[in-house]
Amino acid sequence: MTLIDQQASVVAWNEPAGLTPRGTLIVIPGRGELPALYERLGRRLAGDAYRVRVVPDPTTDTASVRAQVTDYLSDPGSPAPRVLVGSDTGALFAVILAVSGGFPSVDAVVLAGLPSTAQPTAAARARAGGDAWVEELDTRTFCSAHRARLSALALRRGALYEPVPDGWAEQADLAAVTVPVLGVHGSDDPVSPLASVRGRYAAAGSAELISIAGGRHDALNDQDHRSAAAVVVLFLERIRRDAGAAPIAVREELARS
Repeated sequence: MTLIDQQASVVAWNEPAGLTPRGTLIVIPGRGELPALYERLGRRLAGDAYRVRVVPDPTTDTASVRAQVTDYLSDPGSPAPRVLVGSDTGALFAVILAVSGGFPSVDAVVLAGLPSTAQPTAAARARAGGDAWVEELDTRTFCSAHRARLSALALRRGALYEPVPDGWAEQADLAAVTVPVLGVHGSDDPVSPLASVRGRYAAAGSAELISIAGGRHDALNDQDHRSAAAVVVLFLERIRRDAGAAPIAVREELARS
């Protein structure tokens, strides 16, 4: 598995030597995030032989990120299934790409911390206006390792409270997505409350929404990031079989005497 420099515009992880890659994942970060923040996720998914590429935050250079994603999906060396994974505004951008005409087709979409509104709340704007880094960390995650990583890297502080780019919320129409959709969402997400996104996922033709108990906004990087990654892997393994495949691991009901 390979990790490119933490300050690079794109980071990548490959399957372990000797294993056949099981698919290609293009991860799209959220507001203010650097690709290197997804190291834990990238390493874990690559360990299961999925090829992972993390592009930059699309709110900073939309055209460039779209071109990078297009190149990865169009590369004949990128193994299928090809899946877009987006967090925060990256989730909106992933949906926009998935429904765009003339864009390379994808086999599935994974969305984490999908924004529920186009504008930050008044309370969020007020928090972003002062010395509120600790509060922003609390909004993003309770994971001490991720908090340290957010503080160490050149994250654009306060970006989480910036408005969603004009038109993105409307263009990210889940009802228009024709491939399977997996939503991963923190049950205690203060930026995008869980109750506010259920209707959006319900509009999709084939979608499931998994809540992470006690989770905050950075659902893929929070304190239960291993469980979030496991949920993604279970979804990917089903997609590899068939887009409409039923769960592989099924909980059996036990009769209690």
